[in-house]
Amino acid sequence: MRTQLIQELKEYKPYNEQEQRDQKIILKMLEKEDIFTRDNQIAHITSSAWVTNKTRDKVLMAYHNIYDSWAWLGGHNDGIENCLEVAMKEVSEESGVVAKPISEQIFSIEILTVDGHVKKGKYVSSHLHLNITYLLEADESAILTKKEDENSAVAWFGLEEAIEKSSEKWFRENVYSKLNEKLKEAC
Repeated sequence: MRTQLIQELKEYKPYNEQEQRDQKIILKMLEKEDIFTRDNQIAHITSSAWVTNKTRDKVLMAYHNIYDSWAWLGGHNDGIENCLEVAMKEVSEESGVVAKPISEQIFSIEILTVDGHVKKGKYVSSHLHLNITYLLEADESAILTKKEDENSAVAWFGLEEAIEKSSEKWFRENVYSKLNEKLKEAC
């Protein structure tokens, strides 16, 4: 699987300069480090999903407790090397929704900074998430459920509204805006 992700990343065409630079770093880390678990406390692979409805005019977000913000869905790979599988699992766990890939190809890549925080009573030092994002589709009429230990709400938002709902400036300007641009181009 590691070789599969390396191949997928090598074939991935970066959307902008941020993705070009992040692609090189993630590939370098994949070739030299064990980065599929949180045992690597400096940087590890995470998988996220930009979940859209059938008409591609809404996205699904959760209000994440740690970040105190509306955000996309996703999480740590915790040893699983199939990033698409992890993204789909995280969507289901965090929202109760079953989402299917619009494409099995990587939709976006990002290296994300995570500030130090307390999780389950233990301090987690600042580190990097080497994030692989997929574009998924879900039924917006499906019943939404929150994951009590991670989020306090789950909701569908219009594309621009989703950006406005996030309180994380860097994500609004550099991640969610990019994902929406790419979504519009894909339609």
